[in-house]
Amino acid sequence: MSDAPAPWLETLRIELREFVAGDLADIVRLDSDPRVTKYVGGGKPHPPKEIAATLRRIIRYPKLYPDLGYWRASRRDNGALIGWFSLKYAGKSADVEVGYRLCPDAWGRGFATEGASALVDYGFDDLGLARIIGVTHRDNIASQRVLMKAGISDLGWGRYYERRLRLFAIDNPRS
Repeated sequence: MSDAPAPWLETLRIELREFVAGDLADIVRLDSDPRVTKYVGGGKPHPPKEIAATLRRIIRYPKLYPDLGYWRASRRDNGALIGWFSLKYAGKSADVEVGYRLCPDAWGRGFATEGASALVDYGFDDLGLARIIGVTHRDNIASQRVLMKAGISDLGWGRYYERRLRLFAIDNPRS
């Protein structure tokens, strides 16, 4: 995509870059898949009009909260879409959350752990955050495993996004 910005963060296998309006078709494909949305947004695929509005908010997010945001993730070896990763405020709380949403063909390959770990390092090393959380639906065991592999500990339950969710957190070891 010619209007896409260069990646700002790279891991061994993943590159993250800011979203642009031209990413809409990829995000529609991702968020229209019921396997992807099973544990988010009411558990149903999102309609394209809603996805387009969400993408506009995602693009504006770093202007409101510098250094935080949502980033398009792709494979470094072939450029294929993996999904997205985020480091953002968790709903109406002051907690900063690491998040991710991946295409099913990227599941089970370690991409979620690799991306989440890189964002935790970024949050601590570059932003100096004191703590980073992750939240999951109670039944989303795969996402819970990702957070634990990324070094984020299971704290039980918390209330985020006006729901009771599984809460994971890690304190900055450099503080």
